[in-house]
Amino acid sequence: MKLAALFFLLLGPAALSQAADAPTATGTWNVHSSIAGNESDAVCKLVQKDAAITGSCSGAEGAHDATGKVDHDTVTWSYGANYNGGAITIVFEGKFQSPTEISGTVSVPEFSASGEFSAALSR
Repeated sequence: MKLAALFFLLLGPAALSQAADAPTATGTWNVHSSIAGNESDAVCKLVQKDAAITGSCSGAEGAHDATGKVDHDTVTWSYGANYNGGAITIVFEGKFQSPTEISGTVSVPEFSASGEFSAALSR
């Protein structure tokens, strides 16, 4: 028992400090995407609870519910939309570059199309 207490005293504050310093997906993100030469912008309002993300993304195609997850510094979220009368899924997979920046890849699996995105936390 004393060994466990000593372990927590030595490592516990460091572990808690790391958790407190971990970036969060919660916030309003200005997202810029480029897929196969097509540029687009969206505003994603995300809420992170534990590892789960919920929220919505709004762009030229309207507003759509978004879901995703955070795993350490990796952030993944997606939402469904309509394109030329058909349903598509927009999938973002990125990493926190800082607490206010995420960048990575964006894809539309239905078209086997992918590109890059960057997101900046709105101030």
